[in-house]
Amino acid sequence: MPVRRLDPILVDRIAAGEVVERPAAAVKELVENAVDANATSIEINVEAGGRRLIRIIDDGRGMTPEDLELAVERHATSKLPDGDLFAINTLGFRGEALPSIGAVARLSILTRTGEAETGSSIVVEAGVKGPVRPAPAPRGTRVEVTDLFAATPARLKFLKSDRSEAQAVAEIVKRLAIAHPTIRFTLSGEHITAFTYPPEEPGEHGFLRRLSRVLGAEFHENAMAIGVEREGVRLNGFASLPTYHRGTGTSIHFVVNGRPVRDKLLIGAVRGAYADVMASDRHPVLAIMIDLDPHSVDVNVHPAKTEVRFRDPNFVRGFVVAALKEAITRHAFRASSTGGMRTLESLRPQGALPSSRPAYPHRTHAIRPAGAFANWQAPLDAPDHSYAPASGLAERQASLPDLSAPSADSRATLQEAEPHTEESPLGAARAQLHGTYIVAQTQDGIVIVDQHAAHERLVYERLKRERAASGIGRQLLLIPEVVDLDPVDADRVLAEASALESLGLVVEPFGHGAILIREVPSALAGGRIKALVQDVADALAEWGQGASNPLEERLDAVLSRMSCHGSIRAGRRMRPEEMNALLREMEATPLSGQCNHGRPTYVELKLSDIERLFGRR
Repeated sequence: MPVRRLDPILVDRIAAGEVVERPAAAVKELVENAVDANATSIEINVEAGGRRLIRIIDDGRGMTPEDLELAVERHATSKLPDGDLFAINTLGFRGEALPSIGAVARLSILTRTGEAETGSSIVVEAGVKGPVRPAPAPRGTRVEVTDLFAATPARLKFLKSDRSEAQAVAEIVKRLAIAHPTIRFTLSGEHITAFTYPPEEPGEHGFLRRLSRVLGAEFHENAMAIGVEREGVRLNGFASLPTYHRGTGTSIHFVVNGRPVRDKLLIGAVRGAYADVMASDRHPVLAIMIDLDPHSVDVNVHPAKTEVRFRDPNFVRGFVVAALKEAITRHAFRASSTGGMRTLESLRPQGALPSSRPAYPHRTHAIRPAGAFANWQAPLDAPDHSYAPASGLAERQASLPDLSAPSADSRATLQEAEPHTEESPLGAARAQLHGTYIVAQTQDGIVIVDQHAAHERLVYERLKRERAASGIGRQLLLIPEVVDLDPVDADRVLAEASALESLGLVVEPFGHGAILIREVPSALAGGRIKALVQDVADALAEWGQGASNPLEERLDAVLSRMSCHGSIRAGRRMRPEEMNALLREMEATPLSGQCNHGRPTYVELKLSDIERLFGRR
């Protein structure tokens, strides 16, 4: 078959396959045109998920009749005045969106500039352009796309349900709303919960208000501000605390020179920054604007312009990681507010209605005389603070009928708290519940601490400090221990013997699938060595031998696994002074608000919220 030149309409339809893959892509291109036209208000309406109708109305500059006629031609644009593809300061620049949409649908445009007395309109249907006609119109532009893909019916088979397509449109509008907080965005239509984001004032506070509207009101209380600049690259925005996260990465937003992008390099930087404080299957919530010289970034590397290529990608990635880590460290002691809120919700009676009678369950057993319990309390004169049951408490229990052993260890009250302890952020320890949770009293509420999760983070940070300073202290085992592993795991551990020695774990081969442990980190002495070595093997398998990840990250991953074995176990009774010492060390340790796996180490309940539970407020 001879080579021939394709028909212009067919060329437009082929191009539309790259630019307009679904209704959301058409909405993105049209809204970006409105943003480039300096619009302050943009209204979007869709029907049947955008397949039947897409309507975009803006109050931007509008177009003259001459510009309107050219705008629907391929590769006609006003956004490249000097033809420099590396000096792009607009969202659109290819001049492909309008002709591509007109090639596969019916495209109608009504527009007027501020200086013109009347507007202009044009219709493009299945690639056939009509004449420009005068028409009454307000300032700005109104674009309607009907019967999308009517000219290419086969494309309709690849669309999802109307509801799914409508949700994709909503997601695109939200990303653009985050990128341009000073513009009003309104979205309505079928299968969509209509919303309006009012324009916000320029600056940090306006941006945070827009993020709270788009990402949820809880984000405001759990956000860390980011504002740094280095070598001509500026980062501005907000990222969530490590204990505030989502199950997917859809709430990670990056804006490069005003353009929302989903770039693998930037997503990888986020994972690297949060790797030490968040589980691998969880994702933070953040929105960061990256502003840099247009010559330092290429935005013309993806058909949908959702990815970019930086001139110095390693610098940008390192800069993003450093900025996020600095913010995480700066807010290391904070835990997300949602932990306390969820706790209060679980305590609040569901469906409780006001009643003149107490809503207590009916009891069939006899009511005990109140006098038998009225003056009962734990003994205050017990001199022994050991973990053996206090004799005074046991005697008092024996004298009371049907009184079971207390589920909370209240011996924290046996010792007077240090002066001003309650003024500390985590307050003074008052009790230990179920041998796992420490209850502390602060000036304006209470704090509940997971002792194992908290101590795991403290041990981990201690090991990292020792490694960075003079090396992790090691303890020689009096009798070396032999650990049997799967032969593959054993080989993997032995291959990293030198790296493990720098972490305080000295291993030697001891036959097929066996490893001899001679020394362990001092902080982990007394732990279960077999479980420790197995966890180290799992960590090495997860990262892989010869992995491209920096050695620092790989060693931190191993230390994270190791620190679990040197931590206070759930179920261990603690003395009051031990509990208070743990609280004080948490206050002095970076990142103590979450454990190595991203779980919160404590939740805080404000006194005002507790009073609401009991109807005092």
